[in-house]
Amino acid sequence: MSPNRPLYLGIAQAHPGKQVADISRAIQRHVENNGYSVVREFVGHGVGRSMHEDPQVPNFDDGGPSELFGAGLTLAIEPMVNAGGPAVDVLKDGWTVVTKDGELSAHFEHTVLITSNEPEILTCRPDASR
Repeated sequence: MSPNRPLYLGIAQAHPGKQVADISRAIQRHVENNGYSVVREFVGHGVGRSMHEDPQVPNFDDGGPSELFGAGLTLAIEPMVNAGGPAVDVLKDGWTVVTKDGELSAHFEHTVLITSNEPEILTCRPDASR
């Protein structure tokens, strides 16, 4: 599995009329189909005047109600993928996150603007390859 593939599968779902759950399902399905797990304690989020705004964008489908997207919404989509189980611990410094089972983990993130056309990735150069 390409480590950042779940991120781009999630981004591909960021269109008007789609739901948060569409992003969540795309990420979770790819990760788990490849034998990994997604962290559940941390999620992506809306980006606006404050850093962490609604909607929350989990990397898993929790089965709950899901917000519809409209053009102009900006999201931080940030899959956290573990080689082992999904559980994590935050260390005493309050910042460092480790897997409970000691397995490897990866975290990828882009800030994405939902437009009436394709999602626009705001956190990479336009000429950067995926």
